[in-house]
Amino acid sequence: ISTTGIGGLTLGGGHGYLTRKFGLSIDNLVSAEVVIADGTIVEAAESRNEDLFWAIRGGGGNFGVVTSFSFRLHSVDTVLAGVTVWELERAGDVIRSYREFLPRTSEEVYAFLAIMNVPPAAPFPPELHGRSVAAITWCLLDPQGDVGPALEAFSAAGPPAFHFTAQLPYPALNSLFDPLLPPGMHCYKRGHFFDHISEQAIDVIMEHGSKLPTPLSWLMLYPVDGAAHKVGPDETAWSYRDAVWSGIVEGFEPEARNADRVEHWCRAFGDALQPHSMGAGYINFLMDGAPDRVRAAYRGNYERLADIKGRYDPGNVFRHNHNIKPRGGSNSTSE
Repeated sequence: ISTTGIGGLTLGGGHGYLTRKFGLSIDNLVSAEVVIADGTIVEAAESRNEDLFWAIRGGGGNFGVVTSFSFRLHSVDTVLAGVTVWELERAGDVIRSYREFLPRTSEEVYAFLAIMNVPPAAPFPPELHGRSVAAITWCLLDPQGDVGPALEAFSAAGPPAFHFTAQLPYPALNSLFDPLLPPGMHCYKRGHFFDHISEQAIDVIMEHGSKLPTPLSWLMLYPVDGAAHKVGPDETAWSYRDAVWSGIVEGFEPEARNADRVEHWCRAFGDALQPHSMGAGYINFLMDGAPDRVRAAYRGNYERLADIKGRYDPGNVFRHNHNIKPRGGSNSTSE
């Protein structure tokens, strides 16, 4: 959604509608101005403070406060956007079709899968409002494109219950779901990377996806292949370059008294998916900062990150985050 902060998005890696064509946000970062723990202002780039530049591309807010970013830009104006919805009982066939279709399709085509409740708003017809469904959200970079050929890959799922596409300015697509998520709601989430979607994972999705605890609870599978696979796992701190999907189980609840049921559902769903995933998830989808989860999120890059943390923040000033403990420094500092 459009209210996502550019700082957290980028420092965690950054994926979205343009990832398959243009890579992650960090793959388009040219330089950054960073205030490090001792108050010094430094520039991080390929040719200046290279170790810091490597670390902030996926290492989160562990290394300093970024006060400016410089990005490589791409010309994207109008896109073809839309959504296709199937009844929930067809979700297994939708997921099977999606897992075969997505990795083989053009990088110009982006599509994420959701198990969700239909929002009570246009363009969805009233008879679908509030119903649990399997949905594909589309973004084709060619506004003159046609989703029809892509939909043929979903024939095993049967005719969709609803299908809609329209040419939209890219910012309009990026803000399309903003009204669903006003500020101030309670949220819990679990993230998982997938290099494939097994039948066992589909069984888990079907079981827990049929028990969405609130109108704003869902499972989503976001593509992180295409251009994101053209960067090596040790070229940036983001180490899951072999992941095809970044999955999230997430729930929102406006009332504090009901927040626990969202957390319980997310934990149960996430724990059940864990054995069928790559063992970790996107750092920006990590709800708690348990050390083992943080370490798993960085795979083999964790030790190098700890070394860099020890050089730039030996006292662990920047620790109210998914914390990477500094090697050779203290693990905390006084409040």
